[in-house]
Amino acid sequence: MRNLVLITLLLFAVTAKSQQNQESQSYSFSLQQAISHALTNNYTAKNAGRDIEIAKQKKRETTATGLPQISAGVDYTNNLAIPLSVLPAQILDPTAPSGTFAAVAFSPKQSVNARATLNQLLFDGSYIVALQASKTYLKYYENAKLKADVNIREMVITDYGNVLLAEESITILERNKSILEKTFSDTKETFKNGLIEEENVEQLEITLSSVNSNLNNTKRVLDVAYKMLKITLGIDINADLKLTDKLDDLTTNNLDMAFAQGGFNVSNNIDYQMAQNFQEQRSLELKLQKSKALPSLSANLNFGYNAFDQDFKFLSRDMKYYNFSALGVSLNIPIFSSFARSARTQQARIALDQAKTQLTESEQRLKLQYEASKSEYEFSIEEYATAKNNLRLAERIERKQQTKFTEGLSSSFDFSEAQRQLYTAQQNYLQSMVNIISKKASLESVINIK
Repeated sequence: MRNLVLITLLLFAVTAKSQQNQESQSYSFSLQQAISHALTNNYTAKNAGRDIEIAKQKKRETTATGLPQISAGVDYTNNLAIPLSVLPAQILDPTAPSGTFAAVAFSPKQSVNARATLNQLLFDGSYIVALQASKTYLKYYENAKLKADVNIREMVITDYGNVLLAEESITILERNKSILEKTFSDTKETFKNGLIEEENVEQLEITLSSVNSNLNNTKRVLDVAYKMLKITLGIDINADLKLTDKLDDLTTNNLDMAFAQGGFNVSNNIDYQMAQNFQEQRSLELKLQKSKALPSLSANLNFGYNAFDQDFKFLSRDMKYYNFSALGVSLNIPIFSSFARSARTQQARIALDQAKTQLTESEQRLKLQYEASKSEYEFSIEEYATAKNNLRLAERIERKQQTKFTEGLSSSFDFSEAQRQLYTAQQNYLQSMVNIISKKASLESVINIK
């Protein structure tokens, strides 16, 4: 009992140590390193890779159906009550009265049958189509993996940017808080000396309270943003993560108005390729229905041994076994299905027409999506320039109002309004930087930039 307790405690300690090591694991990523890590470790990316492996095995399975199939088996029968057959009694005994019958057992009490069968498909149109469909099936999941990679890349860029936005917001809010606390302290001293009204102090207290509330909320947002990024990266949400890129640098690297003028080739878009793949699948379904009108040919070879006896002597060396073998060929020719086959073919043809229409629709929608993404990216650059200029103006206005307020030339309301305008301009500027990064990522996803 004592040993059992010791073993249990040891296993618990090992498990706790393993969990602690996992949670204490640390990472440090630039944006590109984060993207590379996510493309390998993201949960969706992993399963998309497994879907490809499943499709490869499905292709092997389909190919194997047209290759030789061998099966074997052994049958043992013990007739507890041997079935009897009735014969005219005169066949066994010429002296028996006419019209009488005798019961005879034709089956042995025990029997063994060992057999092997080889089946080979010689021709089947549906098998040929199935081989083509298996390649399309594999291609679909390869495209699905590429689609997942495109989405993951965009998610990483967005989540990475949101973390940087929250971090920069906290830095600015803490600086605003520090400046505001000093102004509030000085104003309280001025009020105590009777040089200003209490309303000025109260107005600054309201602003300071608002800044503190925003700061606390942004810290909570930062924690959530980090955890969202960790999930996208495929790492434990309790792991330590450090981002090495700065928001200013990423914004500068993504400022490229000429990029939006590069044109768009819809055939490079993964959604368009998947729509093409869907059309090809529908085409093969039509081909499959047509192939069912063709004859199919298969062959089989049977070989085996059997033995019979009243007692179980089948393992004895003296037991007599009788061999048997047979070669068979089967030709199946479809002749008339009461137009059911024709109806299935027409359904497949209509489905193919639908797929062609969907491909055309996808092409038009993707072109529209490109134009919209391009417009949004160009606007984000313009918005960034505007926000940057507005921030500079708001800073100048706030400094002027602060000087006037300190000198008693301006009211607390005007000063507070200038502060709120500055804080809004600061957040708009940070958000405009993140917008440039995320909007370019969206445009790259449409163009299929990897």
